[in-house]
Amino acid sequence: MPVHSRLTAFAVASAMVLSAPSAMAQQFINVLTGGTSGVYYPLGVAISKIYGEKIPNVKTQVQATKASVENLILLQQGRGEIAFTLGDSLKAAWEGDEEAGFKNKLDKLRTIGAIYPNYIQIVATADSGVKTLADLKGKSLSVGAPKSGTELNSRAILAAAGMSYKDMKKVEYLPFAESVDLMKNRQLNATLQSAGLGVASLKDLSTSTEINVVSVPKEIVDKIGPPFVAVTIPANTYTGQDKDVPTAAVVNYLVTSSAVSDDLAYQMTKLIFESLPELANAHAAGKEIKLETAAGGSPVPLHPGAIRYYKEKGLLK
Repeated sequence: MPVHSRLTAFAVASAMVLSAPSAMAQQFINVLTGGTSGVYYPLGVAISKIYGEKIPNVKTQVQATKASVENLILLQQGRGEIAFTLGDSLKAAWEGDEEAGFKNKLDKLRTIGAIYPNYIQIVATADSGVKTLADLKGKSLSVGAPKSGTELNSRAILAAAGMSYKDMKKVEYLPFAESVDLMKNRQLNATLQSAGLGVASLKDLSTSTEINVVSVPKEIVDKIGPPFVAVTIPANTYTGQDKDVPTAAVVNYLVTSSAVSDDLAYQMTKLIFESLPELANAHAAGKEIKLETAAGGSPVPLHPGAIRYYKEKGLLK
């Protein structure tokens, strides 16, 4: 075979090797969660384990973050493949709401599905005397990490109640566990935590400190409007909480990016809803994830891979 023919054959063979099906190449899934004392983190660990075991040639990692806002920015930057977020943060990211922490519209975001509702849980130490939203005036309140989904929720709830951070004696921007530590040491009156029911930080607080779970009345929730809905924290969710408490909730979503392949997004979606018992074991909030409600309501388009799965299940036409 002439030299130039041999070179051509070699080039063709090389090109074929380079363009071999990517199914054989190792894929990477970075799961973006939240603080380790919240709900996103244990659910993220469970999802990472499921993907690592059931998706061929995949390597997974769980990243603890400041939650919703940071997660969405990291997705846009290609630094994660799946992330947890609150619905109001997702809407703000899609619209490029600078006040919420998004300098530009995050146009690469694509939804995997709606998961469980985050309950706005406002808890005060009993000795603070805080029993209602109005009682928070002149008190110290932790509102979550700066520009986190929880902190955006804090602003919305206070505004609807006719208040702002200026009405507080002191505002702390702390993750859940740190807020609870200050309350145990009587250095903080109250904390607002946006999380699944039975969040570890508040369970821990209620077992060591007498607490009041502060009501967010339905009229306040209605004033904010979607994506907030009126819900109830059932009695005995926390130690010493002997009555149902009305509050607000915001739906959480699992989100990916347009850079993730349709096939991988399909597998990620399918495995979430085929592994609900494992997610329920990881955290009580996992029990509230339902396939029937997964495909609707997102302010951001569904990923084509997720659409394929929901069509298979008859949720979309």
